[in-house]
Amino acid sequence: MRIGTGLLLGLLSGLLWGLLAVSIAGISLTLVTGLSATPIVLSGALGGTASAAVIMSRMPANRTPGLYLVSFAAMIIVMMLVSFGAPFSLPFSEHSATQAFGVGIIALAVTFANKACLIDIESGMLKRYKVDLLIVRVLKGLGFVFFTVIVILPFYVMVMTSLKNQQDLFVNPLDLSIDLTQGASSLFDSYVELFTKFNFGRFLLISTIVSVSTVIITLAFSIPGAYAVARLKFPGQTVLSSSILLIYLVPMIVLVIPLYAVFSQLGLRNTILGLLIVYPATTVPVALYMLQGYFRGLPAELEEAGLMDGLSRLGVIWKITLPLALPALASVSLYVFMIAWNEFLFAFMFLDNPDIFTLSRGVVSLNSSEVPRQHLMAGAVVATVPILVIFLWFERFLVQGLTAGSVKG
Repeated sequence: MRIGTGLLLGLLSGLLWGLLAVSIAGISLTLVTGLSATPIVLSGALGGTASAAVIMSRMPANRTPGLYLVSFAAMIIVMMLVSFGAPFSLPFSEHSATQAFGVGIIALAVTFANKACLIDIESGMLKRYKVDLLIVRVLKGLGFVFFTVIVILPFYVMVMTSLKNQQDLFVNPLDLSIDLTQGASSLFDSYVELFTKFNFGRFLLISTIVSVSTVIITLAFSIPGAYAVARLKFPGQTVLSSSILLIYLVPMIVLVIPLYAVFSQLGLRNTILGLLIVYPATTVPVALYMLQGYFRGLPAELEEAGLMDGLSRLGVIWKITLPLALPALASVSLYVFMIAWNEFLFAFMFLDNPDIFTLSRGVVSLNSSEVPRQHLMAGAVVATVPILVIFLWFERFLVQGLTAGSVKG
């Protein structure tokens, strides 16, 4: 086996993957078992290096499944030897099955990562293209895993905390394991109390009404506005088209104080109507921008044919333009709905009456010493899950609508 840039970079790749895998596994073990699991990062680093060394011992064309099995075994053996049989700084007699499972997952993950990064990398001297390719693979993989953990970890803590009881949280706040033998009624007790004692059903209804109403109002103003900017000729059209998003140059915190004073004088503060004035005002510009780009990408000949057939301009919009623009309308509706659902600043400043709290405002009302922490986390789950499900379901429309207006217009 020649020592060259390929081997050195391969060993470095294994070292980085080993470090990351052991660190994530240690955090996971702590959260799942409640034990103070401190991973021996040196064991992961050397184990990942050994795994990569086994893979790099052969040319890419000669790497068989048996070689990767040896790489997997080398990772486990080195980890256990370097850590003296305690890769998580815990006696192996404590939660031995969980620790063994963790070691196996670490070895499997590192072996898979090394295989993916080093699949066509030989151990000798590499050309610049192969060096850059390997570096990009490693950085992309590490970045993907790191940011995935950053996103999933808070959500996991939030969900698991909402399923705990007050006594368990006081005894060991780090223990986020769940006892499934306690029964569903005890497991979801926080959610039951959330809707029976803290009026969260009404908060959910208010947020739904406000968000849906915001979408309807936004579309009612943005569709004709975007069509006018995209199709009609009038003085100032170019200036209007390029200045639609200028409102976002002004921070919302700068606007909230004047709006608070004006709404207080007009009697609109502490009302749903006040939110239905502010929310569309902040979402119409971005809806205009997205839709006018999409409208410009539609064939003008279809609309001209409709006008020649006797349709009015409104008829053309209703019967031709809008059916063709359904992906853009879906993406705009989803985007506006998400903004209204998650909005907090205006709801916090304008609403004082608990009977008209939105979900975001209702969750904040739980953040006090008098409310158990599991109820706060349950409220956060209730506020997060619906919009998450809706986003995942309509994601393709959002991506399609956002990219459609970037080609033309």
